[in-house]
Amino acid sequence: MMIVIIISIIVVLAVLALSILTVNKGYSYKHTIDPPEDTTLQEKDDQK
Repeated sequence: MMIVIIISIIVVLAVLALSILTVNKGYSYKHTIDPPEDTTLQEKDDQK
């Protein structure tokens, strides 16, 4: 019974560590946005 508890604790700690690493990697990602288009709404209508 003690072996099951020890293995369970190891699995829980491994999942926790991987979750923390994933969250930290996600927060450190540098997001970028596309530059705004210079065309106006009327120019878009003319292109149709």
